[in-house]
Amino acid sequence: MFNSLSNRPFSLRGLSLAAVVAGAMSIVATGAVAGECPADKMGANLTKPSTMAAKDVTDVVLASVDVAKEPAGIQGRQFRLRKLEIKPGGVVPWHSHGDRPAIIYIIEGEILEYASNCAVPILHKAGDVARETSVTSHWWQNTGSKTVVLLSADLLHDTMDHSM
Repeated sequence: MFNSLSNRPFSLRGLSLAAVVAGAMSIVATGAVAGECPADKMGANLTKPSTMAAKDVTDVVLASVDVAKEPAGIQGRQFRLRKLEIKPGGVVPWHSHGDRPAIIYIIEGEILEYASNCAVPILHKAGDVARETSVTSHWWQNTGSKTVVLLSADLLHDTMDHSM
């Protein structure tokens, strides 16, 4: 069947695609995406380690997979998914991801991350995703009035590592 819009130089579909591209470019142009360190605030060892202990945070392993037994064959690693709940005033203490990459998804609430590679605190809101790589050392604090809920997926190396 013939679609009369497809032969027009400026179809609605083309305008929609242009709007998506323009929106993406505006995000890139600002230099920062929600939940990430602004480009002009990034560097090495900008935030010093915190000695604050874990406070008002629960950490529950929902599932794990021994990836040595999977086609990837990564020896000595567990792919795990955890649910963390951080009450108001709660703290996830300073820890490193030098040996444990992770991806965090914020389900509910807002929380501040104090990362070694960022000169300012990073605000994470519900719907944000945080990537934690080998250059990430950090701590988190819930400065709001609501409990923060997040999911953490990581490749755990040392099963005796109880860092959050």
